[in-house]
Amino acid sequence: MTNDLTANNSPISLSLQAERLAFDDFTLFEGVELELPAGAWTCLLGPSGVGKTTLLRLIAGLIPGAENISLHCSDNNPIEGRTAYMAQQDLLMPWLSVLENILLGAKLRGEAPDKAKALDLLDQVGLTANAESLPSSLSGGMRQRAALARTLMEDRPLVLMDEPFSSLDAISRVRMQDLAANLLTGRTVLLVTHDPLEALRLGDRIHVLSGRPVHIDDAFMPHGQRPRDLHDPDVLNGQADLLERLSAADQKGAA
Repeated sequence: MTNDLTANNSPISLSLQAERLAFDDFTLFEGVELELPAGAWTCLLGPSGVGKTTLLRLIAGLIPGAENISLHCSDNNPIEGRTAYMAQQDLLMPWLSVLENILLGAKLRGEAPDKAKALDLLDQVGLTANAESLPSSLSGGMRQRAALARTLMEDRPLVLMDEPFSSLDAISRVRMQDLAANLLTGRTVLLVTHDPLEALRLGDRIHVLSGRPVHIDDAFMPHGQRPRDLHDPDVLNGQADLLERLSAADQKGAA
C-alpha cells in the first residue's frame, strides 16, 4: 500500500489560539497557543483530566459553542474535511462488519469504496480473518486496531489521535506504532498519550500540559527519525526528563 500524499493532501501546518474556553464557571483554557508543524508528529502528555482530549476535540470541531478559538492552516484553506479523528473509544458501528466499518466514511460521503485498500489495511493491522466479523466478536485490542485502520483509510493531511494504542498488548502496541509512523509519513499528527515512551518513539515535538487554566510547556524535541528504537539511549534518557515534567505537572494540578 502506498502512503504518498495526493496533490490535495500536501502537508499543512496548523496554528491554534484559544483565547478562553470555560464550562460554567470553570476556565479550562485561557491564552493557549499550539503549533502543529507540517508533516510532524506533536504529542501531548499530562495528568488525567488536564484537558488533553478537550484540546484534541476542540481542533476536531467537536465542542459546540466554543468561542474565541482560532484555527489557521498554513495554506489558508479551511480545516473542515481535511481531518481524520481517532477517539479513545473505537466507535465501531455494532451492526456493520469490520470491513464495512473501515469503508463507512466513503459510504457516508457518497464516494466509491476502495475495498482493496481497506483489505490491505486490515491485513497490516492483523485483522484479515475478521473482515466480515461484527465488532462484538472482537477483543478490545482488535477493535482498537480496526479503529486505527479506519483512521488510516481516511487518508487526511491532519490526523488527531487520542490514545490510539492504549488497549493493545505491549508487542502489538509497538507494531502498531511502527505501522502508523510509516503510513502517516507526511501527515501532520497530533497524538494524545499517557505513555512517555510512546511519545518519545513517535513525537517530533512533545508538550506537557498542566495547571488550571491549562499551561502548555515548551516543546521537548527528541533526536532521530521516528519510530525510534526502544533501545535508543536518547529515548531511554528522555523518559526520565518527561517523567520529571509529568510529576511537576501533577503537583501543579494538585496545588
